[in-house]
Amino acid sequence: MENIFTHEFFMKKALQEAQLAFESGEIPVGAVIVIDNKIIARSHNLTELLNDVTAHAEMQSITAAANYIGGKYLKGCTLYVTVEPCQMCAGALYWSQISQIVFGARDVNRGYLSLGTSLHPRTSVIQGILANECGELMKRFFADKRL
Repeated sequence: MENIFTHEFFMKKALQEAQLAFESGEIPVGAVIVIDNKIIARSHNLTELLNDVTAHAEMQSITAAANYIGGKYLKGCTLYVTVEPCQMCAGALYWSQISQIVFGARDVNRGYLSLGTSLHPRTSVIQGILANECGELMKRFFADKRL
């Protein structure tokens, strides 16, 4: 029996969240946090709705996952996020001690890699999962904003 719980499977779930953000006028970043092939948190950007610059998809997911687990450390968890985390989110992910981050599209201007922000030494990273789909949604959003 084939394992359906692949990185692509969970990134598609994050993309569904990003689409919700897009439809509500938020920058279309979506995230899910998974443990043992179970989604325990899902979110998208809420900065406009909450009038809060810290309401990024990753931050919302970290809080929801910590509440689900009943503790602040996300060891054994994987974050799937459609766009490379910014340095604020990377800092929060560092402190959460999340085990793995999987992201789609790079953010060469504001992403943690370009800015040299460190993650927890035990956090592994996989990048480029459904990068085209994730990046295309961002391009569409900003193209619409320029009209």
